Amino acid sequence: MSEDLNMDSDRPTPQALGFCQPAEWEPHTACWLAFPSDRDLWLEDLEAAQAEFIALARAIAQSEPIEILVPNLEIEAIAKAALKDIPVRFHLIPFGDIWMRDISPIFTTKHQEKSQENTTAALTFQWNGWGHKYMLEGDDLVAERIAKSLQIPTFQFPWVLEGGAVEVDGQGTCLTTKQCLLNPNRNPEMSQAEIESGLKQALGVRKILWIESGLLNDHTDGHIDTIARFVAPSVVMCMQAASTEDPNYQVLEDIAEQLSRFTDARDRPLTVVRIPSPGLVLDSDGEIMPASYLNFYIANGGVIVPTYDSPFDRQAVEAISAHFPNRTTVGLSAKTILLGGGAFHCITCHQPA
Repeated sequence: MSEDLNMDSDRPTPQALGFCQPAEWEPHTACWLAFPSDRDLWLEDLEAAQAEFIALARAIAQSEPIEILVPNLEIEAIAKAALKDIPVRFHLIPFGDIWMRDISPIFTTKHQEKSQENTTAALTFQWNGWGHKYMLEGDDLVAERIAKSLQIPTFQFPWVLEGGAVEVDGQGTCLTTKQCLLNPNRNPEMSQAEIESGLKQALGVRKILWIESGLLNDHTDGHIDTIARFVAPSVVMCMQAASTEDPNYQVLEDIAEQLSRFTDARDRPLTVVRIPSPGLVLDSDGEIMPASYLNFYIANGGVIVPTYDSPFDRQAVEAISAHFPNRTTVGLSAKTILLGGGAFHCITCHQPA
């Protein structure tokens, strides 16, 4: 049965109960997605965004079940026709847009040997549209509705956190950015120490590593899943610009330098792996887009890397593939989805096994 635990009270925290957020490379029960369907948001790019979404869903479905949100029966019929050759389950849950990493629950697990107790729990947080930028109807209730549909214990936190703002290694370490979590548009009443304590209690981690800031024109205010990703315990991946013409050249150098000084929760120095940056990626209006190859999704049997018609696409996919020898790594176009502000990791939410 589902049980909602409001963390405003004196109830035990997920950490105290033995829950922690596993690394993304650990086994998944499912991947949660939301079908792009709002013409008012995507305008003439809707069909292209749907095509990129379908290609992503097909790649993920090779190795794990897919759960897809649709806002109504009309859209469900369209999605079923578009995805007819892919085994998926649909859920009638209203949502604003497709950024499931941020509007879904954060799932945590605990290891229970010789026990039938449910080992998965959902964490839900307050939602404020990435710092009051995009408050779309339905987004604030998606996490709660998914958790209720799964009938799993749910811990409700009275402060703002998006899933894309945190990156864990499954061994007690969490990466995040000051630009996002210390931004006055998120939790202005909380100090850095209070946010650290909240992350530890919620995610079951022991050490928080703070990167200063993220990519240019990133409306998420520097989500970590576009600038630094764990690919193994104590191994973190970040990007490297080919030249100073890359609009993020200095930012990427600063990120690598900061990571090189960190140790993880087990006091191991981080091994920093650098892959190419996409370089200068522009939209149709000539605006710089926050393109990142690090916004990949790690599925049970594959890694799906976003590509952007950049000369560095192939090199980046090969570099990422080298760190996942037991998975099939593919690059798929995400340039249209990026027009909405993110890529593949931003529109997926893994449910751990």
